[in-house]
Amino acid sequence: MNEEPLQKDVLDALDDAGLQEIAGLLGTDAAGAREVVGTTVSEFSGGLQDRAVTDPGEVQQAYAEAQEAPLSGVATLGGLGGMGTGGLMGGLLARISRPVANAVARKTGLPPATVARVIDLVIPVLLSVLTRRAARGTRK
Repeated sequence: MNEEPLQKDVLDALDDAGLQEIAGLLGTDAAGAREVVGTTVSEFSGGLQDRAVTDPGEVQQAYAEAQEAPLSGVATLGGLGGMGTGGLMGGLLARISRPVANAVARKTGLPPATVARVIDLVIPVLLSVLTRRAARGTRK
């Protein structure tokens, strides 16, 4: 799989343990988990780009907040239920998570509920990567 920079950063942040956990949820191996995570990150990226067109102020404000107050760790986020602690960017990711889950399910043939469980694991990592990138001024 040819990984985009954001996908690579998220996969690196997940490390082998995170990928094994996702592989277990999916009933696949690490390569299958990498593919689903890559597709999920790609869909989130597209969702953020779409949101930047429809509500650019929300996306800009979320990135600005991430730049001003980087996360100290993702463990405190607690999946989608804890997105309030992730600030504006966490809330933005939570709002686009359902369309992302549906898109990934269509592309992979996985049940949307299974994809949603994977998204619960991916969002805190994606949020951490986006926060670090915003702090550095990198958005690719």
